[in-house]
Amino acid sequence: MDPYALLGVSRDATQDEIKRAYRKQARNLHPDANPGDSAAEEQFKQVTHAYELVGDPERRRRFDQFGDGGSNSGGGGQDPFGFGDIFGAFFGGDSFGGRRGGPQRAPDAEAILDLDLSEAAFGITRRVEIELMTACDECDGSGCAPGTHPSTCTDCGGAGEVRQVRRSILGQIVTAAPCQRCSGLGTIVPSPCTHCGGVGVVRGTRTLEVEVPPGIDSGQRLRLTGRGPSAPRGGPNGDLYVTIRVRSHATLRREGYDLIQVCRIPMTSAALGTHLTITTLDGDIEIEVPPGTQHGSVFRERGRGIPVLQGRGRGDLLVQVDVAIPQRLSGEESDVLRRFAEMRGEEVTSVDEHGFFSRLRSAFQ
Repeated sequence: MDPYALLGVSRDATQDEIKRAYRKQARNLHPDANPGDSAAEEQFKQVTHAYELVGDPERRRRFDQFGDGGSNSGGGGQDPFGFGDIFGAFFGGDSFGGRRGGPQRAPDAEAILDLDLSEAAFGITRRVEIELMTACDECDGSGCAPGTHPSTCTDCGGAGEVRQVRRSILGQIVTAAPCQRCSGLGTIVPSPCTHCGGVGVVRGTRTLEVEVPPGIDSGQRLRLTGRGPSAPRGGPNGDLYVTIRVRSHATLRREGYDLIQVCRIPMTSAALGTHLTITTLDGDIEIEVPPGTQHGSVFRERGRGIPVLQGRGRGDLLVQVDVAIPQRLSGEESDVLRRFAEMRGEEVTSVDEHGFFSRLRSAFQ
């Protein structure tokens, strides 16, 4: 879904332009302005979700970077501007978002999904089990005993709210409050289901398939619309937000879309050159370390990092060389290194293990 296209604005639109575009479409598409028009109601939900993604500067930044999976919005077709409060205050009733009778939407739920680095890098479809409120099998979520049906609440007439009229200097003011008898649902259950107690939901385990896109990172969330908890009495399901947690890799460390691997080599290999076998997400590769390589040198293998989330290309693999200096030397080894230093015209002031060699070691640190 492209929220900019749904709102009718360009990707470089200002926040004020996005807000004005949403207000205009919300007024035209709101279900209370189009009673019985399911297409308009669906469009209203879409533009509302679009505004949830880009109406706030921080959420917009996350969407532009990560797409819908990076949004922390817990939406569900709600009205960010609260048109119901505005219209209800002046005219009473349920215009533009006031309470209606009927089952309410279930709350959202959270889950954590642990992944290996390669799974997060290349994407995967995982089956996860999560404990949620699910629809009662005995009554199919209606809350009614078999063979019975809910009846209209006589206190509110099915509206789900009770209205009161009071006089003020401005004239009559109509206020509404949820019906106490039916808890705002508009219906009551005369013969409750014995399995769920008339609620329509029970706690159970649900198995879901989660499609993880390539390039995702720890802390990012995936939104599974309508796959969260079931609502009492057949209301709309909530959403499930899956937070990704990537396990540490034995040799690779992620920084953005790049991977970093530290390789420790002896000082002789650094001086003479060598070849190293490096573990990557695509398998082992061999890189050449040229003679005279210094401690901390970095070799870049382009395109062997993490794929860009909802984009193209991959990061790089950075191989950092850590030159190991021997902590203890035999007498013969000390003599060889001392002669080597003399051949290079280097001053040798001490040949004990805490003199020349300690300074040589510090040069690589």
